[in-house]
Amino acid sequence: MNDFVNNAAKAWIGKSDTPIEIEVTRRDIIKYSVSTEQIQEKYLQGDEAPPMFIAGLSREVVAINQLGKDGLPPTSLLPDLPLKRVMAGGVSFRFHKNVGPGETLVFQRTLSAITEKIGKTGPLIFITYLISCKTKKGDAVLEQEQTRILR
Repeated sequence: MNDFVNNAAKAWIGKSDTPIEIEVTRRDIIKYSVSTEQIQEKYLQGDEAPPMFIAGLSREVVAINQLGKDGLPPTSLLPDLPLKRVMAGGVSFRFHKNVGPGETLVFQRTLSAITEKIGKTGPLIFITYLISCKTKKGDAVLEQEQTRILR
């Protein structure tokens, strides 16, 4: 391997952002359900959040001029790496619990892996984040694995 990922970058593995607490409101569930054309009454009335509502709930809201060239908001969990072009690499979800209005969710994002490969067009670096969501009581709600590719 070409060792594009040095020891300083590898030291970032296991680092986490500060946990984020978000209260789920009935209004937010209803707005999301209407905008995503949900058809089940439990979602349209805001009694329960559709699963994908939770997946995007912790995303940062930033002004368009704060987005990077790749269209993504800046991230605090990105070591200095020699490859700079960021692309989406995939997302997987594991849902554990339904969520309703009034619940407070705690999100934690951890840089879980950095790997490098040589592709057809040259070197690639894969950065994997694990995003966990739990209730304030500690019950698992969602585990999300998100991969970004640098080239």
